[in-house]
Amino acid sequence: MKRSFLAIALALVFFGTSFAQATWKFDKTHTKIGFTVDYMLITDVDGYFKKFDGTVTTASNKDDFSNAKVDFTVDAKSVDTDEPSRDEHLKSEDFFFTEKHPNFSFKSTSVKVNKSNAEVKGNLTMRGVTKPVTLKGSFGGVKKDPWGNLKAGFKLSGKVNRKDFGINWNKSLDAGGFVVGDTVELTINVTLIKNK
Repeated sequence: MKRSFLAIALALVFFGTSFAQATWKFDKTHTKIGFTVDYMLITDVDGYFKKFDGTVTTASNKDDFSNAKVDFTVDAKSVDTDEPSRDEHLKSEDFFFTEKHPNFSFKSTSVKVNKSNAEVKGNLTMRGVTKPVTLKGSFGGVKKDPWGNLKAGFKLSGKVNRKDFGINWNKSLDAGGFVVGDTVELTINVTLIKNK
């Protein structure tokens, strides 16, 4: 009898926890995943990705993102820097090598959110290499849009060294330095929409 009661209690706890979770999807029309890298030590080159998909799973249904799970993928072939020839070079083996590694992926290991700030730590995989990345920024809050959808907004950024992922291509400059910087700033301005 005690075992039966214990089994029922554990089942209630398990299913109660499962049902309490909430899933939020990336609102693709209001989200931008981009990057900035130094060019010739005199300016920057910006780019972004047109295709991506992502979800955020919260531990409760109370719109609390603390300890949430973040999981997203980016289609590396969708890179856009407003220069087609440069985009094709980025897709080549010199950079993203999209023929062999068509996607980038990110899985969080830690999420901290308060009233206005956010910190997301996780593992970023590019070209088959996985490295830890920290993204920091602001939390815009949760609001309902005119159509009854509950949405949340984050503005996050972080830095990675492209060479850590095997992206080593470069050309030296006569005056010293190189064409492409090693440090890449990632920017993720994401709007989430809660599953109904």
